[in-house]
Amino acid sequence: MKLLREISKAFEIIIEFCVFASRWSQAPIYLGLIIGSALYVYKFAGELMTLWINVENLTETEVMLGILGLIDISMVMNLLIIVIIGGYSIFTSRIDFDEQEDRPHWIDNLDADRLKVKLATSLASISGVHLLKTFIDIHSEAKTGNFEPLKYEIIIHLVFIFSALILAWIARMLTHEKDRQMTN
Repeated sequence: MKLLREISKAFEIIIEFCVFASRWSQAPIYLGLIIGSALYVYKFAGELMTLWINVENLTETEVMLGILGLIDISMVMNLLIIVIIGGYSIFTSRIDFDEQEDRPHWIDNLDADRLKVKLATSLASISGVHLLKTFIDIHSEAKTGNFEPLKYEIIIHLVFIFSALILAWIARMLTHEKDRQMTN
């Protein structure tokens, strides 16, 4: 019986080690996202160069749409950085950059709940930029008379905003609950 318990305990230790070590399976994904961000930098440079070369031939609205496209790329890059740094440091391994003067301040108090809120608000912001681009270019929608895509963009944007608000509210409630438990 004792031997069976010892074997069972050894098996449990091996399984727990494997489960805990499995977090490293995310590391290649984060490295892939870094490569993806490099591709986005390339895309940004191409869009900026195209805008620069053609600025004399573009209308003010076309320039504004081009700049909003650059802002969109920037916001997606911010989202990538939040996912890469936040996800890695929360779920894979703590990043040792305490001595770094330029480390992001948002990383100091980051946990899974705050990461979700940051991701949701980033998605709502990106959706807002897309909606703004549509509103600026509303004349092309008016010519076709097809406002159905605009309706869906508004609905999607509102869903992102609502989701971000709900996640922030839940995170706040969980934080208050933790604080209350610590004081008791």
